[in-house]
Amino acid sequence: MKSLRRRLPRKTWRHEGQAPDYRFSLANERTYLAWIRTALALLAGAIGIDQLTPDLADPLVRISLSSFLCLCSGLLAVFAYRRWAQNEKAMRANQQLKYTGFLKIISLVMLFLTSVVILVILL
Repeated sequence: MKSLRRRLPRKTWRHEGQAPDYRFSLANERTYLAWIRTALALLAGAIGIDQLTPDLADPLVRISLSSFLCLCSGLLAVFAYRRWAQNEKAMRANQQLKYTGFLKIISLVMLFLTSVVILVILL
């Protein structure tokens, strides 16, 4: 454990710049937690579809949908951390917050997912 600590740089972005106002930092953290809550909901949906609805559709469709939801959940959790870190870095450096194009991708994925669910229900 000590050798790992020696290899890691001591100074990270968390020590750069000035500490932001705690209200903004807490707002950033609340946003992060909202994303994590959404990721958990996707994961719960995946488990629910896989375990609680054996007659929903063909097993291949059900497993594919559950796997897709699990993948989305993991990606959303990674996105949430990256977004939180970007905002925290920007606030520490007194810079503007960056806009992300990932929200468009998430919206398109959700549109696709909605279409798939409608097709599964109709079939």
